[in-house]
Amino acid sequence: MKMDWEQMCRVAEEEIARLLGELPEALRERAALVPVALERRPNATMQADGVEVDTLGLFTGPEWAEAGEVALPSHIIIYLENVWEACETDEKRFRDEIATTFLHEVGHFFGFDEAGLGGDGAGIACKQRVWCGLATP
Repeated sequence: MKMDWEQMCRVAEEEIARLLGELPEALRERAALVPVALERRPNATMQADGVEVDTLGLFTGPEWAEAGEVALPSHIIIYLENVWEACETDEKRFRDEIATTFLHEVGHFFGFDEAGLGGDGAGIACKQRVWCGLATP
């Protein structure tokens, strides 16, 4: 299946809205404050700053607990073309990875580091859904 840029954006926006709606109210209210940018891939400046070209998502800015202390706002970037390629152009996998990537980056907003989010590997999506209250351990 081929998905163009507008379709990728629409699907990603649908998944993010669905996930926000499923979060417990206290998390939802805070997570909804973090802007989410949808971009194709990390640009040259981001890559020069150390962001890998195949990065799926990125959280930048202060964690929620520090937000009042920093001038720049937090935000999340999801690199849709990288997600699409990582999912081998499968829409179901794309939706699942958008969800996993979004929850991962929201986790950083709430102060979790990579280890706290489960690091890399098969258990990451499950662990993220548990801390967000979307599943039981």
